Amino acid sequence: MKHSMPGVVDRGSPTLALLLLAILFGCQSRSLSPPPIDPDPMNRSSYVVGVEDVLQISVWKNEELSVVVPVRPDGKISVPLVDDVQAEGLEAMEIKEVLTRELSEFITAPDVTVIVVEMNSRYVNVIGAVPRSGQIPIVKDLRVLEAIATMGGFALFADTRDVRIVRRQPDGSEVEYRFDYDAYIKGRAPGTNIVLRSGDTVIVPE
Repeated sequence: MKHSMPGVVDRGSPTLALLLLAILFGCQSRSLSPPPIDPDPMNRSSYVVGVEDVLQISVWKNEELSVVVPVRPDGKISVPLVDDVQAEGLEAMEIKEVLTRELSEFITAPDVTVIVVEMNSRYVNVIGAVPRSGQIPIVKDLRVLEAIATMGGFALFADTRDVRIVRRQPDGSEVEYRFDYDAYIKGRAPGTNIVLRSGDTVIVPE
């Protein structure tokens, strides 16, 4: 029996095959964009909590109120005393402020800490000529080569010179970047091993 890694989509599944065909067809109608500039590590926005993330809520000197909870599909978390609280779309500090305000009705000067312990809402897709196709959670900066390596590297007949990265823009449009592995390792394509963003799809053609 064939087994798949947890969280990884089987490359032979009909859903994945249709996704690959749809993306490859779309690639034919998109023009390539120059590689984006790497994000400034000193000027990055704070992490925004999403569905399936896991949060650790700690209330000092109130262990019965301290819990580890997942963000549900409705974007909320369940916390003792205050029940459901909106978490999706907020930063950890904003959730802390909400919980502090809500808990103040029950205890005096609550000292609340909110930590994102699992960032499951951020991921990239890797599909095509790799041993395993599927999603990779983003827990740190992830570049194209790292994503491909995570899925087992290039398959035997992969076209390593024409890897594509499809990225959806806030307005719903898509841009496409090209990664030529052969040129990159020879020093002829600097800057093309880009940092991936959540929602990016890396396509390795045959």
